[in-house]
Amino acid sequence: MPHPFVLAITGASGVVYARRLLEVLLRAKRHVHLTISPSGQAVLKQELGIDVDLDRFRLESLLPTADETGTLHYHRYDDFFAPIASGSHLTAGMVICPCSGSTLSAVAHGSGTNLIHRAADVHLKEHRRLIVVPRETPLSLVQIDNMKRVCELGAVVLPAMPGWYHGVKSLDDLVDFVVARILDQLGVEHSLMQRWGSAPT
Repeated sequence: MPHPFVLAITGASGVVYARRLLEVLLRAKRHVHLTISPSGQAVLKQELGIDVDLDRFRLESLLPTADETGTLHYHRYDDFFAPIASGSHLTAGMVICPCSGSTLSAVAHGSGTNLIHRAADVHLKEHRRLIVVPRETPLSLVQIDNMKRVCELGAVVLPAMPGWYHGVKSLDDLVDFVVARILDQLGVEHSLMQRWGSAPT
């Protein structure tokens, strides 16, 4: 059985990417450890009108029409006894999507105060795939420096910058472009977008 992925949702704009990523991973029969920061909870409410209870999380609140076949494990953002807080718990990679500036800073400088920061630190120290998905513009020099630092530490910085060359017909196509690039980094097969140079389907 493939090792699980870790998905962390933090308080940056662009939570639609995280929701779509979770949906695709579960439909691909993958196991996912999910954790959401309080700021991530607030952005889910603001941007998608979704009320998520961080104490009594229900998948249906995030994916109301879910028909997933994978397995979801939810962990509170402050639960340091969660399996993903330890390097002995094997995973196939972690995605912080979207990744807020404060989360990026915590990861870059090893100054974590919650489970998301700790899990990211675990992935760096264990040399596992860590993908951070910032969605901010313009970027300050501090943010650019932090992105440079996490790259030097071994993470992949994958900004939420959708392309327009794959036959965009809707906003969903733009969301799928970013999610597709994340899946590529995770090594998960998909058909979310038409690849450059491929024949139209």
